[in-house]
Amino acid sequence: MLTRSDLETAADFVHARMAATPQHHWPLLSAATGADVWVKHENHTPTGAFKVRGALTFMDWLTRTHPEVPGICTATRGNHGQGQAWAAKGAGLTAKVYVPRGNSVEKNAAMRAFGAELIEFGDDFDTAREEAYRVAEEEGLFIVPPYHPELVRGVATYAYELFSAQPDLDTVYVPIGCGSGICGTIMARDALGLKTKVVGVVSDQAQTAKLSVEAGRLVETNSANTFADGMAVRVPVPEAFDVYSKGAERIIAVSDDEVAEAIRLYFTATHNVAEGAGAAPLAGLMQERAQMAGKRVGVILCGGNIDTGWFRTVLDGHTPPV
Repeated sequence: MLTRSDLETAADFVHARMAATPQHHWPLLSAATGADVWVKHENHTPTGAFKVRGALTFMDWLTRTHPEVPGICTATRGNHGQGQAWAAKGAGLTAKVYVPRGNSVEKNAAMRAFGAELIEFGDDFDTAREEAYRVAEEEGLFIVPPYHPELVRGVATYAYELFSAQPDLDTVYVPIGCGSGICGTIMARDALGLKTKVVGVVSDQAQTAKLSVEAGRLVETNSANTFADGMAVRVPVPEAFDVYSKGAERIIAVSDDEVAEAIRLYFTATHNVAEGAGAAPLAGLMQERAQMAGKRVGVILCGGNIDTGWFRTVLDGHTPPV
C-alpha cells in the first residue's frame, strides 16, 4: 500500500521529468452519458500513455539499487515498452523489448524511436512475456515485469493528480490489462482517505481479471483477441489481483463494438484520440449510464496510441477485426 507521503514524493519526481496531465470536464460527454464526467488525459504524456510514469520511478529505483545492470528486458503490447525504452535510454541503459507477432505497427515504430531493441515473438502478450523472462536471465538483463511496486508507485501519480483536483468523484472507471493502473488508482484513493468507488473495465474477449475476481482465485483464459490491445491479457498477475479483488467496487466487461463507439464519442465530443484500452472506461460508463445518471464520474483515458488504419476504420463506423 502507498501513503500520502509516498504519492507526494513520487509525484514530485515524475513532475520534474514530465508535466502533470490535465483532467477536463467535457459538456458533450456529460450530455451523452447523463453523468458529470471528468476525463483524466493520460494521452497527453510524453509517450501518449500512462505507463511512462511507472517507467520513470522504476528506472530511478533500478539505477540506485542495481547500478551494475547494463540494461532491461521486458514484454509489452506497446505503451509499457515505450515508457521503458524512454526511461532506460535516459538512464544510459539498453532496452530489449518483446512484442507478439502482429503487434501494432505504429507502437512498434514508436518503441524503436524511443530506443528499444524490438523483438517479435509468439502470438500474444503472455507468450512474449515468457520469452522476455528467459532472455533476461540468459543475457544478464534486468527483467521489468508487468507489475512491480515501483511501477505502481509511479502510475499512481495520475490518480493522485485526479483525486487532488476532484476529490468528490463518486466513481472512477479504469481499464485493466495486467493491473498497474487500477491498483495505483485504488492505492491513491485509499492513501487520500477518499470514498470514491473504483470500477475496473476489461474486454469481453480478455476477461481474466473479471473471471478471477468472480471465482476468488486466479483464472487464465485461452485467448485475448481484442483490438483494445492494452487489455489483451490471458494470465492474471497475482500481486495485482490481491489489490483489485479487494479494492475495486466491481469489474465489468465491454465489447469491441462498445469500445469503438467510445472512441468515436471521444473524438466527436472532445477531439481527443483514444486507443482501445483508453476508451474502455468511457465504454464502461456508457454501459452503466442508467445507474451513473447525475453522479460525478471520472474516466481514465489511459492512452491515445491507436494505429491510423484502426482509427480510420472506427471513424468510418466500424470495429477493427482481429
